[in-house]
Parts: sequence; structure tokens; C-alpha cells
Amino acid sequence: MHSFPVNFHLWQPCNMRCSFCFATFLDVKQSCLPNGHLPASEAVKVVEALCEAGAGKITFAGGEPTLCPWLPELLKVAKRYEVTTMVVTNGTCLEEPWLQRHGHLIDWIALSVDSLDALVNAKSGRKVPGCEAPDLAWYLEKTSVIKEAGIRFKVDTVVHRLNLEENLAPFISITQPERWKLFQVLPVKGQNDAKIDCLIISDAEFNAFQKRHKALLPNQVIVPESNDAMTGSYLMIDPAGRFYDNVGGRHTYSRPILEVGIAEALQGIRFDHDKFLDRDGFYDWG
Repeated sequence: MHSFPVNFHLWQPCNMRCSFCFATFLDVKQSCLPNGHLPASEAVKVVEALCEAGAGKITFAGGEPTLCPWLPELLKVAKRYEVTTMVVTNGTCLEEPWLQRHGHLIDWIALSVDSLDALVNAKSGRKVPGCEAPDLAWYLEKTSVIKEAGIRFKVDTVVHRLNLEENLAPFISITQPERWKLFQVLPVKGQNDAKIDCLIISDAEFNAFQKRHKALLPNQVIVPESNDAMTGSYLMIDPAGRFYDNVGGRHTYSRPILEVGIAEALQGIRFDHDKFLDRDGFYDWG
């Protein structure tokens, strides 16, 4: 695993209700993790184990990781080992005071931006219940806060039926992320299969979306990931501290890392190194 990037979904709770989410981990919460997360001390040990095994970058995801009170402690551990840190967030907790306290521990922030239309975000569940759905002004404000903190900036977009015809090029052109990752909405049994049918798009539709934006943004680094490209090409850890894969159309989990160690836990999942390379998994993240 030396120098590899790892995604640690450290926290199952989320304050949004995205219908397309392929990391709800409700199965984990119901089967073995009632609170939806490990105790802070065990989460720290998982990060330490990853760092000692040679992880080059740890992406902290969820759920919504910024809701986790001990996220800063996990970031501190990673930085102590000189590991690159990334936080994938919906942006709701990204306020200037929070980043002033913790921004020095974060190398990258990946902001989830699927649509700049509040109505589209509301229909897809990309909103906090009881609050207004995000719009262009909201995302511009969040981007400004990230950049003022001096943190490298990335945008993640899930392309689905409701945002398929949207033009996000003006926003990308204004905000200038170092990377813009496009995910074809991915159905995963046990995660989103109850809500996903009306949002699924074809490979051809996804390709048309990414080609249209590449033509509009010839100098932008755009990384498209089809359903096939996403399957089996990530090293991922669930909120219970287990490696997992999505090769069979649902999540398959290893034994817990803290019980059996990194090497044995890795034997319990399927990871395709060639697919990882094909989707531009290695880049200048340092």
C-alpha cells in the first residue's frame, strides 16, 4: 500500500439527504455500528495504522466528515506522519473560524457541487432538511473561504438525470479548481437502490456531459469516472474501520483493521490496480 491514496469514510452521519449517495452506510449502522462511527480513540488508531503502512494520501469522507468532532485529531495524526490530507465535504460546516483553527492540517478540500440550481439540489436531496438548498452564490462563498485559507481546491460532481443538461463551466471557470472530478451516478445495492432509479443515466449520456464540458474548458483538469471506472479502483475504509469494495454491485467488507491488521484486511477486498491507474489515481497531490 506504500504511497497509495486511501479514502477513510470515518463518519456515517450526514446532514444532507442526497438520493444518489453511494456511501450511506446504513447497512453498517444497522449491523455493527449503532452510532455510525468508531470511538475517537479507535479512529485515531486506524489512521495511525494507515500511515505506518505507507499511505501517501488519506481522504477523509463520510457521511459528512466535518460533523465529526475528532476530525481535527485525525488530521493531526496524518500530518505528524507527513501524509497528504484531503477532506470531502458538502460545505455546510466550512466557515472561516473553523478553517482558521484547522486549515493548516488540510492540504486539499474537495467540495461536492452537483448543481448550481437550488431547485435541482432540493429535488436530488442535496440540502439540509429545513434549510434552503445551495445555489451559485452559496457555492461561490464556500469556494472563497477555502481559497482564502490557502487550501488546494477540488470539485466533485455526481452527474445524474436532474443535472445532466446543466452547464457548470462558468462556475468552474470562475473558481478554478485544480481538479474537477465527474462521477457517473452509481447504483449500489444496500446504499441507494431505493431512490436511485429515476436518477440513473447511460454511459453515452455521461460521456456527452464530460465531452461538452471539456470543450468549454480546454485548460481545466477534468477527471471523468464512469460506473465501470469507479468499480474496484479505490482503497476505501468504512466507518467501522474495515476495507470495502463495490465490485459486486454492493459493498463487501473486510475484517476490521484493528483486529487483523492492514495486510490481512486488504486480503478481504478486491482492488484493481490497473483501473486505479487508468482513472488517474496518481497525480501531484503532495
